[in-house]
Amino acid sequence: MIDTVMQLPHPFHVLIIDDGSPDGTADIVKSMIPKYPERLFIEERTGKLGLGTAYIHGFKWALQRKYQYIFEMDADFSHPPNDLLNLYDACAVQGADMSVGSRYVKGGGVQNWEWIRKVLSVNAGRYVRLITWMPVKDSTAGFVCYTNKVLSNIDLDKIQFVGYAFQIEMKFATYKLGYTIKEVPIIFKDREVGESKMSMKIFKEALWGVLKMKIQSFFKSYKKA
Repeated sequence: MIDTVMQLPHPFHVLIIDDGSPDGTADIVKSMIPKYPERLFIEERTGKLGLGTAYIHGFKWALQRKYQYIFEMDADFSHPPNDLLNLYDACAVQGADMSVGSRYVKGGGVQNWEWIRKVLSVNAGRYVRLITWMPVKDSTAGFVCYTNKVLSNIDLDKIQFVGYAFQIEMKFATYKLGYTIKEVPIIFKDREVGESKMSMKIFKEALWGVLKMKIQSFFKSYKKA
C-alpha cells in the first residue's frame, strides 16, 4: 500500500497509526522510512484504543503540521489507492469541503460481497439519511478527504464514537457545520489482505448510536470554541 500510494502522480504523504499490532506493522513501516524520507511517518500507540481514536490522533497530527488536505483510508486495498486523486480533485479543484469515496452513487459499487452484507450496508445508509437528513448516500464510508478548514473547525474531542459509527458522526458533524460534502464513485473491493471486523454487533451499535447522535445534536454543537 505504501509503495502504491507513493508512486501516484501526486506527492502524497502517508501516516500509519499502529496500536501495537502483533504482525510487525511498525517494523515494516520503519524499515521503509529511509526509502521515503519526509513523506512516510508512523505514530505508535499502546493498546487497542479503537478505530475512531486512531483517526482523530492522525487528524490532530496533520493539523499540527498544517496539511491542507487530510485523507483517511483502509490499508487493505479495499479502497482503491488511485481514487485518492479523485478525492483530492473534488476538494482542491471542485471546491468541496469533504469528499467521500462512495459505493452508492452512479459509477460506484462493491465487489466480492455476500448478499447479506450488501443488504446491511445499503439499508444502513438509508437509515442514516432518514434519521439525520444528511444528503450522503454512503455515510458509513471510510475513504474520505477532509479539508484543513473542516477538521480545524470540528471539535474532535466531541466525537463520541470510536467504532463503526465514527464514520457517520464525522460526516454528520461536517454537515451540521454547513460544509459541502461531495461523493466520488469508487469500486469497493472486499479486502485483499486481512480479515473484516464487521459484525451484526457493530451494526447494532451504529443503529442506536445514530439515533442518539441525532437527539444530542439538538443540544450540542460540533463547532470548536
